[in-house]
Amino acid sequence: MRLHRLDITAFGPFGDTQRVDFDALSAAGLFLLHGPTGAGKTSVLDAVCYALYGAVPGARQNGQGLTLRSDHAAPGTRTGVRLELTVAGRRLEITRQPPWERPKKRGTGTTTDKAQTWLREYDAAVGAWKDLSRSHQEIGEEITQLLGMSREQFCQVVLLPQGDFARFLRADAEARGKLLGRLFDTRRFAEVEKRLAERRRTTEAEVRSGDAELLADAHRMQQAAGEAVPLPSLAPGDPGLAAAVLGWAAVARSSARERLTVADCARSAAESARAAAERALGAVRERARLQRRFAEARERAAQLEQRAEAHREALARMERSRKAEAVAPALELREAAEAGHRRAAAAEAQTRGLLPDTYGDAGPPGLAAAARRAAEELGGLESARRAERRLAAITAERAALDREERADEAVRQDAGDWLAEWEETRAGLQAAIDAAQEDAARAEQLAVQREPARARLDAARERDRLAQEADAARDRALAAREHATAAHEHWLDLKEQRLTGIAAELAGRLTEGEPCAVCGATDHPAPARKVAGHVGREAEERALAAHRRAEEQRAEDERHLGSVREALAAATAEAGDAPVAELASRAQETERRYAAAREGASRLHPAQEDLRRAGQERERRAAARQDAAVRAAARASRRDTLERERASLEEELTRARGDAESVAARAAQLERRAALLTGAADAARVAEDAAQRLKEADARLADAAFRAGFDTPAAAAAALLDDAAHRELQRRLDAWQQEQAAVRAVLAEEDTAAAAQQPRADLAAAEHTAAEAARRLQEAASALDAANRRCAELDRLSARATASVRRLAPLREEHGRVARLASLTAGTSADNERRMRLESYVLAARLEQVAAAATVRLRRMSAGRYTLVHSDDRSGRGRSGLGLHVVDAWTGRERDTATLSGGETFFASLALALGLADVVTDETGGVRLDTLFIDEGFGSLDDQTLDEVLDVLDSLRERDRSVGIVSHVGDLRRRIHAQLELVKGRTGSAVRQRGTG
Repeated sequence: MRLHRLDITAFGPFGDTQRVDFDALSAAGLFLLHGPTGAGKTSVLDAVCYALYGAVPGARQNGQGLTLRSDHAAPGTRTGVRLELTVAGRRLEITRQPPWERPKKRGTGTTTDKAQTWLREYDAAVGAWKDLSRSHQEIGEEITQLLGMSREQFCQVVLLPQGDFARFLRADAEARGKLLGRLFDTRRFAEVEKRLAERRRTTEAEVRSGDAELLADAHRMQQAAGEAVPLPSLAPGDPGLAAAVLGWAAVARSSARERLTVADCARSAAESARAAAERALGAVRERARLQRRFAEARERAAQLEQRAEAHREALARMERSRKAEAVAPALELREAAEAGHRRAAAAEAQTRGLLPDTYGDAGPPGLAAAARRAAEELGGLESARRAERRLAAITAERAALDREERADEAVRQDAGDWLAEWEETRAGLQAAIDAAQEDAARAEQLAVQREPARARLDAARERDRLAQEADAARDRALAAREHATAAHEHWLDLKEQRLTGIAAELAGRLTEGEPCAVCGATDHPAPARKVAGHVGREAEERALAAHRRAEEQRAEDERHLGSVREALAAATAEAGDAPVAELASRAQETERRYAAAREGASRLHPAQEDLRRAGQERERRAAARQDAAVRAAARASRRDTLERERASLEEELTRARGDAESVAARAAQLERRAALLTGAADAARVAEDAAQRLKEADARLADAAFRAGFDTPAAAAAALLDDAAHRELQRRLDAWQQEQAAVRAVLAEEDTAAAAQQPRADLAAAEHTAAEAARRLQEAASALDAANRRCAELDRLSARATASVRRLAPLREEHGRVARLASLTAGTSADNERRMRLESYVLAARLEQVAAAATVRLRRMSAGRYTLVHSDDRSGRGRSGLGLHVVDAWTGRERDTATLSGGETFFASLALALGLADVVTDETGGVRLDTLFIDEGFGSLDDQTLDEVLDVLDSLRERDRSVGIVSHVGDLRRRIHAQLELVKGRTGSAVRQRGTG
């Protein structure tokens, strides 16, 4: 990295714009920054750091940015820093402006402008600058990737703070570890320690969990086995836990199988005893059944003897019923005739009761003649009926004419009212059409605005998505770069190891008597031998291939990052800086207005249709009013004609009605009289016929009863049984016969009679004996089932425990391996002789490199007296630390760096800072640092030591570096010709360059 030009505006103590030409200062190789206290020497370095990283070094960084503004700046001048530099072969220009609280352009008060950042690159092909980005995040990532250093590393490596390294020189191991950890980023080694410790805890928990599960299975087996085999006292993690559990399980299974055999024998004996008891119970039950059967038959025979008289009476009644059945048809015929006579007499009495008293004694012929006379008079009223119906029709027609007149009047009134409001209605409909046309025009305008708003919203969403993708791509690119660097280092290490052992590789190709490819000798007395860990060509080539693959992946990830950033820039250019929520709100508002306009425009056609229908309605109502007037004239003529016809018909009806209210009423009177007379004549004839049939039925009934042997018809009727009574009586007779036969059959059975002669059966004792045998069998079966379950459960749990032991074996092995590694990396293992943590070990290696690099310059500065060395001596809690000692060549003894004098401490810390800069530079990928700054400390040196220190700094030009010294020492102004002087005044500081040609 080489600085070319720095422009500072309203920054720190600089009230206006100041320019620093680093190209002119760097031409001399060594240049001086000096000036009075507060003039701004440190602010120049702060401006360089702010331009690169957007923040100032160390404690001066407060994260706000507003305090960077100069108190001397004019209100209208904005704070800004512009730095032009070359890094990684690219010439870049970075411009940064922190947030600015400026006066408002309108009104009073102030407003705050956001921070701004620009990155440009000089294109030598076209000889012009091209813009790269205006994103703070992208620019910060790009600069960090190009420099390969964080802000903290840059401030330690490029802006060498002597006070920090003086403290570093005297610090304890913990303080040195913190600084080295920040510079060399050894967090991954600490992470390895942490991961190993976590893995140890995880595997230990898994092993203990497996042991607990195994013990749980053992306790389940103990529950299944009972108290026969006691379980030994065990705990998770006990040595030999698995063997003890499996051995105990084998003993428990053997004991369970023995108990299973005993239970099986007991069940067989119980089954035999139960079978014998069941057979005995069956015999007792059969004897008891036969004895009960014989006793029941004797009892039923006694009951039959008691009911014998009732049975004989039932037989006699059944015989009388059979004789009465011959009289039943005559009885039914007489009952039917009597019922018919009663009905006919009642009907005759009812019909005669409806006639006037004048017809009370008339017979059927007289009643029929009176009915004929009423019918003849009714036929003479037919013409009057027609006249009456016509008069009703005329009345109805006149009422219809009245209704039509009222309806036409309503039509004329409604049409007149509607037509009176026509103009107002037409104006309202036309206004709706005009409003809909305006909405249609507005919808067309908003339709043009919708797509840009949607496109910008989509671009903003794509911008935010690409920003996240860019973060992920950047992380992948950083990881790929670290992987590529590690692969490169691995390849170089293997290559170096191979070159170290190349003699053994060449010796492997030697053949006795054949010339050596290196020295040409044919005698090979002592060829080199391959040592353990020898690196061959294949290993080197595999490492080289891995390095190339990592480089290809790094290039691919960086290309992908570039494409994502290009897409993000395009999306940002299209969407701007507006948030997605704001753009979405705008687009939604546009859509809402467009939808409202579309909805209003959609009412244009309905409004036009409403106007057209209103015009048609106007024409229809005018025509209806005209038609109603024509119908009114026609109705007046028809009403006169109907009035004349009505008068003629009423005169005719007056004659025909007589004393009745109407012709219809008179006709109804005659119709009712004729109907009553006819009904009465018919009922009288039917009553006479029914009386004759009743006499004939009485004669036939008396004759039938005599022939059947009954004295009177009443006696025959009493002997006759209905169907239900007959069936019941027959059922009783049949049941008595069946019962008598069944009792005789039972009493005649030989086995039943024989059982009755034997002693009474003791069924309760036999059942008790059988129940006891069944209970003993059930107990034996339960014991056998429990033994089977116990064996099955023990087999299952034993198999599960065996599987657990097999599964835990590799886990125990892994836990032992991980525990050993974790203890080794944590420095607590006995194998770690120096008790150094992994991160401390790596930092110690880096400190050793730094001490070696610093010693090269320290020996020159101290005239060969002092050498810096790293010490692995244990310190604090018995572990090796990051010791740093100085070896004094005058005494040949090694002593602590705290024993150095002030001047010795300065040049020792300066040498340490330069050595650290070299190591960090190599560590970060070999980024070339062409410009360095050293801050103060030269006042503690004598003239001779100062000359030696300046010679060392001047030698840095051999690597094409330029070094800027920040110091108050007046003697340096005489020794260093290229100078950047800071002059302070009441209006702010100014920059002056001297000795730069």
